[in-house]
Amino acid sequence: MNEPVYVPPIKIQGIKTKLVPLIRECVNLDPDTVWREPFMGSGVVGFNIEPRRAVFSDINPHIINFYNQIKEGRITHYLVRAFLEREGRHLEEGDEKFYYYVRDRFNREHDPLDFLFLNRSCFNGMIRFNKNYEFNVPYGHKPLRFSKAYITKIVNQVAYVEDLLRKYDWSFLCQPFEKSISAAGENDFIYCDPPYIGRHVDYYDNWDEDAEAKLHTSLTGSHAKYMVSTWHHNDYRANEYIAKIWPECSVITKEHFYHVGAREENRRPMVEALLTNYTVTGNKNELSRKYTQLSMDDALIF
Repeated sequence: MNEPVYVPPIKIQGIKTKLVPLIRECVNLDPDTVWREPFMGSGVVGFNIEPRRAVFSDINPHIINFYNQIKEGRITHYLVRAFLEREGRHLEEGDEKFYYYVRDRFNREHDPLDFLFLNRSCFNGMIRFNKNYEFNVPYGHKPLRFSKAYITKIVNQVAYVEDLLRKYDWSFLCQPFEKSISAAGENDFIYCDPPYIGRHVDYYDNWDEDAEAKLHTSLTGSHAKYMVSTWHHNDYRANEYIAKIWPECSVITKEHFYHVGAREENRRPMVEALLTNYTVTGNKNELSRKYTQLSMDDALIF
């Protein structure tokens, strides 16, 4: 039976919800293994793996602050409901003007509840910051966004995080990936979901070939098991950096569809890749039935 996939309260483009079942099959943690996630983002992978001990980190301080405030009890699902009900009414009345009022307020005060509000009412649920690290995603033009059902959905997501943090020893740190990886021991497991190289990103900082190479150097120097999410190929081109920077890694791929913009006709296929420094054990025949496995040579024909 397939386990359900929990979706966290902070939405991020490129969230790995559809990859969680595959990652579950490719990860085997000992009870004393520390799960390290240097590019936390939404946190969807670690939240579904549910390791006993984990260190989630990210360079985006607003994500880390949001989850630390839940851990400290300063944000609760009760507080989230009251906040979104109140601000949702203001959005319904003020529409675009109120959205930009909250965006300006967040860029001054950095309130994590404002961050949640913006994340759920901005265009396409994006997280993007300008060079001054100001949130700059435009309004999603849905003044009725915060319906009772939608608020309940978010509240339940926050409540689920509260439950996880009561059960497990998890930490949330704002720091560069190099520092997070350097703290790993040989028995730790590192899952990395960096910005996708060769594709437009504006999440919180830029990502280029030098950054990808530094990530590779950091991971190989850690002597820990690791897994890296990246893109493998689409209909137009292949990710040349898999062979260039990660030649020693095992590659597991999975095709899915993503949307660019709001139109259904903009639905495009993408093959995602998981790069590991270990051989995936288990029922490989079952894996091969579920997930398309391609080499870089196969991808180059597209």
